[in-house]
Amino acid sequence: MALPRLLVWNEYRHELQNPEVSAVYPDGIHEAIADPLRQRGFPVTTATLDQPEHGLTDEVLNGADVLLWWGHKAHEDVSDAVVERVRRHVMGGLGLIVLHSGHYSKIFRRLLGTTASLKWRNARERELIWTVAPGHPIAEGIPNPVIIPEQEMYGEFFDIPTPDELIFISSFAGGEVFRGGVTYRRGLGKLFYFSPGDQEYPVYHHPDIRRILRNGVRWAAPSGPRLELTADPHPTGWFE
Repeated sequence: MALPRLLVWNEYRHELQNPEVSAVYPDGIHEAIADPLRQRGFPVTTATLDQPEHGLTDEVLNGADVLLWWGHKAHEDVSDAVVERVRRHVMGGLGLIVLHSGHYSKIFRRLLGTTASLKWRNARERELIWTVAPGHPIAEGIPNPVIIPEQEMYGEFFDIPTPDELIFISSFAGGEVFRGGVTYRRGLGKLFYFSPGDQEYPVYHHPDIRRILRNGVRWAAPSGPRLELTADPHPTGWFE
């Protein structure tokens, strides 16, 4: 069976403006995510915020099975028209993986219908990622816990709807816990939110994080043809 076609989207602002971030991700966070997936044989393309239409035209979205989304400082710069376009594709079957501070992205909040607010603290703390659904495909082959030596803290309360599936819970050196790996279905699309991955830390170079992302894109890929979900008029007596 063919591997899903992937599209990695990134603001690509921190890496161009902050030397400390560019030292960690010299080719951009999108390439740090995309390149290991390419090496595993996945067809991967990338898009960034400052491209025309943010690189997210209908043609590009039709050519992807799963969209991975990393955003942080420029959520409000994303066009509402593009957000609606992405939402329509997700409802029709495009898989979506939202990463780290993408919880505040317009597309994530639009699909979930909540503020997606949370507690946070950036103090270079150790994060432990605990698997709470060991039988789930996204958790396959993942050690329990995954240890991230330094990371930004995300803590509860996280204002999201009750997840369809809770896969990972993180704990931090300061005592907080966080529902950092959750899934939802929206229309025909599958959505996986995964929190580790602040721009200041080399989280996307971590082999276990890379495996979680590989598992995630396989899970999120559509299992059937993409459809345009519409409310069409339907006359009575059609079966006669």
